[in-house]
Amino acid sequence: MAKRILGIESSCDETAAAILEGETRVLSSIVASQLSVHGKYGGVVPELASREHLRSIVPVVREAIAAAGLTFGDLDAVAATSGPGLAGSLLVGLTYAKAIAFATGIPLIAVNHIEGHIHAVILEAAASGRPVEFPALALIASGGHTHLFEVRQPGAYRLLGRTRDDAAGEAFDKVAKLLGFGYPGGPVIDMLAPHGNPRAIRFTLANMKGNKLDFSFSGLKTAVLRWVEARNMTPEIEARKVLVRTNPIPTVDQWLAVTPQGTLDLLASFQCTVIEELLNHAVRAAETASESGDGVRSLIVSGGVACNSGLRAAATERAIGLPVYFPTRALSTDNAVMIAAAAYPLYRAGRFSALDIPAEPNLTLA
Repeated sequence: MAKRILGIESSCDETAAAILEGETRVLSSIVASQLSVHGKYGGVVPELASREHLRSIVPVVREAIAAAGLTFGDLDAVAATSGPGLAGSLLVGLTYAKAIAFATGIPLIAVNHIEGHIHAVILEAAASGRPVEFPALALIASGGHTHLFEVRQPGAYRLLGRTRDDAAGEAFDKVAKLLGFGYPGGPVIDMLAPHGNPRAIRFTLANMKGNKLDFSFSGLKTAVLRWVEARNMTPEIEARKVLVRTNPIPTVDQWLAVTPQGTLDLLASFQCTVIEELLNHAVRAAETASESGDGVRSLIVSGGVACNSGLRAAATERAIGLPVYFPTRALSTDNAVMIAAAAYPLYRAGRFSALDIPAEPNLTLA
């Protein structure tokens, strides 16, 4: 009989619970977002995030179990994110998972959040009948992470490159905040970029010293700031801030009404540059692997930035030379399905965690 694993995710600002039966059957997936709490601050406030997790964790887990038509007694294991992430947020989900394991006697499995993003793709690809081919490259791009891994097989990872400053999603949100688009700004930029000219502004890609597969987005963010400072953009920025205050979810037409063509070109050029940076590194890593004789057979792209329609289109159109796997948008952002999916092979291997395992905000993978 296929095992049932309860997954819990609370690494940042989403409280999530899901139940996975076997390796691919999702019985339930519940996510409680905190966007309305953090939006007015322009980003995630750690203290508020942990407080909201405390409010949400019990009802979210109960809803996930009820939606699956199960009880706690029907579970074979409970898995929770142990890192990386915000310390206070991690502690809420991990501590509740420990309490469930202690009360029911089922094993506890601590999961690396980044590995969860990789397994979100592996799960959906297997369920679709088009499983990921290994060895693979995995590009994880989100608000908190930008990493490039070689995945020899699930569970065997080698870090090839990572951001030295801002994560890709963080750069999207900071640029959006600078221009008055509110938080989270990445989806707004993605929404408006098709209305601009992606070649209107020539931004320089980072030239990394040392590891050429490392990323850097702070220079690009600063270039956008200098572009804005050189122009009198205060009136339009204030108009967008007013729009955000009066309408939390503006439509495309409402955004276009307060965003001149020059700014649309800026957004398109910025997004195009970020996408080029991400895909250039993936291509370079694939070529390096081929030259060394190891080779890779596919590319996994996951994390919140994997929702970006521009990135999805570019990865499909560009001749990368590898099949590219994206998760659905629901499993691109933080969720608990990916945590349960990453826990399943650990369950089979008997790799359980002690109830005193700590939360590790800086946990690494590889």
